[in-house]
Amino acid sequence: MESKPKRRGTMENGDAGEDSVVATMIGNGDDLGPLVRRAFEMGRPEALAHQLKHVVKKKEVEIEELCKTHCDDFILAVDELRGVLVDAEELKSDLSSDNFKLQEIGGALLEKLEELVESFSIKKNLTEAIKNPRFVLRSSAKDIGQTAIGHAASLRQRDEEMLERQRKAEELNISGLGDTVYSLDVEELDEDSVLKFDLTPLYRAYHIHSCLGTQEQFREYYCKNRLLQLNSDLQISSSIPFVESYQTYLAQIAGYFIVEDRVLRTSGGLLSADQVETMWDTTVAKVASVLEEQYSHMDSATHLLLAKDYITLLGATLRQYGYEVGSILEALDNSRDKYHELLLEECRQQIVNVISNDSYKQMVIKKNSDYESNVLAFRLQTSDVMPAFPYIAPFSFMVPDCCRIVRSFIKGSVDYLSFGVNSNFYDAARKYLDKLLIDVLNKVVLTTVQSDGIAVSQAMQIAANITFLERACDFFLQHAAQLCGIPVRSVERPQASLTAKAVLKTSRDAAYLALVKLVNSKLDEFLALTENINWTSEEISQSNSEYMNEVVFYLDSVFSTALQILPLDALYKVGCGALEHISNSIVAAFLTDSVKRFNANAVMVTNHDLQVLENFADERFDSTGLSEIYKEGSFRSCLIEARQLINLLSSSQPENFTNLVIREKSYNALDNKKVFSIIEKFKDSADGIFGSLSTRNTKTSSRKKSMDVLKKRLKDFS
Repeated sequence: MESKPKRRGTMENGDAGEDSVVATMIGNGDDLGPLVRRAFEMGRPEALAHQLKHVVKKKEVEIEELCKTHCDDFILAVDELRGVLVDAEELKSDLSSDNFKLQEIGGALLEKLEELVESFSIKKNLTEAIKNPRFVLRSSAKDIGQTAIGHAASLRQRDEEMLERQRKAEELNISGLGDTVYSLDVEELDEDSVLKFDLTPLYRAYHIHSCLGTQEQFREYYCKNRLLQLNSDLQISSSIPFVESYQTYLAQIAGYFIVEDRVLRTSGGLLSADQVETMWDTTVAKVASVLEEQYSHMDSATHLLLAKDYITLLGATLRQYGYEVGSILEALDNSRDKYHELLLEECRQQIVNVISNDSYKQMVIKKNSDYESNVLAFRLQTSDVMPAFPYIAPFSFMVPDCCRIVRSFIKGSVDYLSFGVNSNFYDAARKYLDKLLIDVLNKVVLTTVQSDGIAVSQAMQIAANITFLERACDFFLQHAAQLCGIPVRSVERPQASLTAKAVLKTSRDAAYLALVKLVNSKLDEFLALTENINWTSEEISQSNSEYMNEVVFYLDSVFSTALQILPLDALYKVGCGALEHISNSIVAAFLTDSVKRFNANAVMVTNHDLQVLENFADERFDSTGLSEIYKEGSFRSCLIEARQLINLLSSSQPENFTNLVIREKSYNALDNKKVFSIIEKFKDSADGIFGSLSTRNTKTSSRKKSMDVLKKRLKDFS
């Protein structure tokens, strides 16, 4: 009986401990899942349910005790809230009453405040209306002008590109390589998109004065101040060179009149057309005067061209706004002679430098690109077939270098002449091109080839160079026409060729003469050796003189070099000139005072010399191909005077010289006086070739008699 209560107490203590564990876990927020799982696994879910119920009851007791403890405080709080609500209702009523009173009192004040704000706004607008027009009229005029001139430059570039495309299309159409395609390219000029400046403050100021009834006073004020501003803008700064300030100067003027144009069109009567025209007339006169004065002091063609280009853009810009710019452009035309004088002088210095630094040797071209830039670019090729490289050109570096200078001159000339008063400026460009080629290039080349100290090889190369410069004249003319917008076909006619081409042809001939003179001068050094000849030698020689070998060797070198670089007509002239000079020198040798007498042996040696020359002349005339061109007038014919003289002196019947028929046939190149002077020196003494009576034969005797007859007849004739 006593054991059962003990067991029950043990179980209750165990349950109390488990209840404490469950309560702790719930209080800590732990997961009860493992505890529930264990209870079911042990088969004791009732005990767990009992523990949970015990915990619930325990919590209910705690809640009830807590509510009993704070019940009085809660009741007091509710009472206090009810008191606050009553006070809030009273405060709301007071605020509503005060707000109504404030609205009644502040209504008039708000009206006054609105009037004050409006007054401040009017004051601000008036201040801006006074301040901003002054700011727009000078500080931004330069920017406006520069922007407008820049736009004009873009339009001009577009027009030039369009003309170039049109020209190429026309050329292709003419040559049959393509069909001309016409297109219309129209671009509307949106002034507002290009020139963004705001005249609203000016309009506002004018409107205010109109409202005040003082618009006339404002017009006078505006016009007076603008005139003062214009006079200030037209003054040239003496501290800054014109070449550094002309763009700012002209842009300021352009901006000024662009603004005035818009004011005239949009201000509703602030400016009149007569006022703008008066200001423009004053400006044109002043600017033209300034340009002429400043141009007279410029000493650089580049500066003149740059200034001119900007001035033409100024004209194009203001012409869009209806301003007449002819007088300004005429000032440019009045200075074109000075510009070209400066340009010609610059080119002359460049050409002098090129020629003075030339090697006077044939140009060696090693690659295709060099051939195109130095030969094809100026149409100097002698064949349409591309040569093998390295290619030895028949001209020296001087030719393409001078061609580049001329091409640059053409570009500079056309750039200055274009966009002026006269739209057809091709004739002027051609005139200045002729002047460059004739008065500069031609003179420098001639001066060089005719100067002292120049060698034969140099003169020969210069003569060859002139030939190619003459050929380049066609390219120069076509290039000028192309830049001027003239169809190339119109300048391809023979009558359209440059005068300089004919002048260069004449200079080429003069260069050939100078070359012949140099060759002859060198020949004189060899021919001077004839003074060492024994003109009365008793020894009969069967060979030519030693000096003649030197002459032939020199002629061979001259012909070999000339054949490489000179055209055949030039080679023919040089050859004829040299051989004629030798012939004249041979005849002159018999006439010289140093030769008192000569005999038949001297005549025989001279005959051998002449035969050597004649053989050389025949060989060269045939081997160079000249015999195919010049059917009459061979190199041998250049020795005709010397040959006829030797033939006469060697003739058995020299008296036949006086027979008109025989003379015309065999001695037509001989002069009576020269023949008489020469045969007077012919030795016929006993120690001569005709010998003494013991050696004299019938043939010699008859020859002497015939010679005596000739002397007598020539003496009687003279």
